[in-house]
Amino acid sequence: MILNIRIDHKTADISKIEESTSKMDEIFAKIQHDHHVQEFIQIKTCNRAEIYLVMDESPLNYHWDGLVVEKDEKALEHVLKLSCGLESMIIGEDQILGQLKDAHKISVKKGYCGPVLGTVFSKAIHVGQAVRKKTRINQGSVSIGSAAVDLAESVLGDLKCKKVLIIGAGKMGTLVAKALVEKHLKAIVVANRTYDRAVCLAKELGGSAIHFDSLAKAMYDADVVISATGAPHAILTSEKVRIAVSPENLDKLVMVDIANPRDIEEDVAKLGVKLYNIDDLRGIADNNKKMRESEAKEAEKIIAEDLELLEKSLRHLEVEPIIANIRTQAEIIRLRETDKACRMMGDMNGKEKILDDLTKVVVDRVFYDIIHNLKEAAENDDNDVLKTAEYLFKNKT
Repeated sequence: MILNIRIDHKTADISKIEESTSKMDEIFAKIQHDHHVQEFIQIKTCNRAEIYLVMDESPLNYHWDGLVVEKDEKALEHVLKLSCGLESMIIGEDQILGQLKDAHKISVKKGYCGPVLGTVFSKAIHVGQAVRKKTRINQGSVSIGSAAVDLAESVLGDLKCKKVLIIGAGKMGTLVAKALVEKHLKAIVVANRTYDRAVCLAKELGGSAIHFDSLAKAMYDADVVISATGAPHAILTSEKVRIAVSPENLDKLVMVDIANPRDIEEDVAKLGVKLYNIDDLRGIADNNKKMRESEAKEAEKIIAEDLELLEKSLRHLEVEPIIANIRTQAEIIRLRETDKACRMMGDMNGKEKILDDLTKVVVDRVFYDIIHNLKEAAENDDNDVLKTAEYLFKNKT
């Protein structure tokens, strides 16, 4: 069974996502304890947390607490849609594709990903790339970073004469930076715990970099603060903001928090600061969705075709052990008999390869239809044929 457990922006706000991520970890630990989990991949972004598992078919008796739980075909369809950006808050965004690739690589490196999820994620990444080539789903500026900049602009108007502070120079901070470059701003400051990364990003922007411990100084006269760090807890408390920002600037300051967990405490809004988080990007996301409806329909057609192919590939995997056994036994016999024939024929003047190639072709042709029929039986869930084949071709030694 392939299982997907998730919480995302479609079913929860940022507060609930933060809260449920730890609950999901607890449930995952229980599943690992109670069931045979063969493979798994975890994904965590600013507005979703997901786990994909390959496990036994025994019943799951857990309290899911608002989590979405889907299995097999539904789980497969979801990951294909996810890779294409159809499940994203900002429809068509490209970042999710990179996040899927990263999650897959990490899982492979740690030995958690096997042939099933390897096949699923390879297909998902392929479909995500194909949809972006064949449709205009990702045309224009589409990312959480660009949406954060658009939100700040909708509040303050033109940002050209404003001082913008970006906190975090990771992937999300870079997306914010790219969106800001298009606005041709003159005053951009980048703060990051690793100063060298802040310097690199600031150079791209034509802005300046600061050490993280100079954050308060940079906030003093900032017009916009966009925070996107990977910190496990809030880095800006109400007290820190009150001390850092000039009193006359508090009610003019716009802060956009696109981190998960959040970087900025909710109480900061009580100071008069215009504080926004991922939930506040929904309006911009809705406008983006309307613009891309026709492209999304085209993407869904591609997904439907590839979902069918993916399901076939997964069924073929089920008979791979039988096929591997057939090939192994056949190869042992072929090599033994070819070697015997060569010895009987004596000196072949270097023509041994002709005999070797001939026996390979004979074996391949003998088993071609058998292997084809086994794959077809797997596609049709013909368990009687599969059990018979398993019995007929099992290694007797």
